[in-house]
Amino acid sequence: MTSLHPHRVRRRRLGVAAAAAGLLATLLTAGPAAATPDPGDLQVSPNARLAGGIPGQDQIVHSPNVKHLANIPSANPNAVNSDLAFQGRYAYAGNYDGFTIYDIANPRTPKVVSTVLCPGGQNDISVSGDLLFLSTDSSRSDDSCNSVSQPATEKSSWEGIKIFDIRDKKNPKYIKSVETACGSHTHTLVPGGRDLYLYVSSYSPNETFPDCRPPHDGISVIKVPKKAPKQAAVVAFPILFPDGGNPGGPTNPGVSKTTGCHDITVLPSKNLAAGACMGDGILFDISRPEQPRVIDRVQDNVNFAFWHSATFNERADKVVFTDELGGGGGATCNEATGPDRGADGIYDITGRGDQRKLEFRSYFKIPRHQADTENCVAHNGSLIPVGGGRDIMVQAWYQGGVSIWDFTDSARPKEIGYFERGPLRTDALSLGGSWSAYYYNGHIYSNDIAKGFDVLRIDDWRTAPASWVWMDRLNVQTQPEYH
Repeated sequence: MTSLHPHRVRRRRLGVAAAAAGLLATLLTAGPAAATPDPGDLQVSPNARLAGGIPGQDQIVHSPNVKHLANIPSANPNAVNSDLAFQGRYAYAGNYDGFTIYDIANPRTPKVVSTVLCPGGQNDISVSGDLLFLSTDSSRSDDSCNSVSQPATEKSSWEGIKIFDIRDKKNPKYIKSVETACGSHTHTLVPGGRDLYLYVSSYSPNETFPDCRPPHDGISVIKVPKKAPKQAAVVAFPILFPDGGNPGGPTNPGVSKTTGCHDITVLPSKNLAAGACMGDGILFDISRPEQPRVIDRVQDNVNFAFWHSATFNERADKVVFTDELGGGGGATCNEATGPDRGADGIYDITGRGDQRKLEFRSYFKIPRHQADTENCVAHNGSLIPVGGGRDIMVQAWYQGGVSIWDFTDSARPKEIGYFERGPLRTDALSLGGSWSAYYYNGHIYSNDIAKGFDVLRIDDWRTAPASWVWMDRLNVQTQPEYH
């Protein structure tokens, strides 16, 4: 099993001559910060998107500082690919039919190690030691991997967390399930001493659902004994919204009513968490994992429709919240929608202790308009650990592709690199694009809903310092202390 600290981060030795020489050459050729143009200002290469244009169907385009190193097509083209987690030389990719384990020891030639069939939307995924956790947020006939869809109105239906033993990467074994109220849309690992905790996010209760009736104003907390994972069980259901949260429409038209959380990111080194909870964004204290305590709560009833996910910066004085306008299935990266909806909201964290507040600073949205046939909105991303007081992250935007952007100045964020494909279809709106795009050990990995597993590399003086940070695992919603 893993140690108490959730992530082991080490600095590569500066004495590695080839790597050091490469970094030095990058820095020398880059020149002063003020003199270095953003990719959008550079002369485009033949395969790059022309200003104001939309790539052709399935055409790959990218900024000059991004390289596409590899792609492994989906084994099942009909399965929707979802989230990613990492451990050592392996990447774990969820999909609505189960999950796939990739060997990424050589990022240019990733290999499929095993594919596990275990249907259940959306199979949000995380790993810890020899354990892999999957979220099931679709009503199933039972908790097995042979289950079939069954209405949530039936008491025997099952949703929740599945736990696998992954010691043998070629043959993972399903060992335990834990049913949770309203299922598990996503989950977040919270490290402890002898135990792991999972914060299970779920929402949308209904009076006709025996296991998911309103009110549903909190999260399920599962405790997993590290030495006895088969004893995992729900130990608490803390209420985060005693007043019911955002009422949504008609009070706040176009805003989702808060009936739980969609996603939570924890920062264990600071005992902090940020929750994206439908109509609300929250900051809370997790020093007592079974009893998380809300410190501050914000709403945006003008431009945010659905608070989807959250990312802290390295110094924990900012949070980026995403708005999943249209639920991920809409074409919202177009001129008609505008730059402030379906975007990221950047918030500074001010004050100290229980007096900390979330203060809105700006929005960020990719500056490249997409076709009306492309689903596009802010989605899953992670920090690129550049340190030095600079804040840069990589982020998935469905068919808007993968964006690398800088929010060091939280009032003036800007994109510094991108990768995307042209629309899947030009005659009708279709579902596709990057679901998750994360930085791990020198490369960017993207799980594309339709196209499979992509490996990218960014070569840019602003992200070069991240090459010295090496990790032995990464669950993005359990943010490490990189520096």
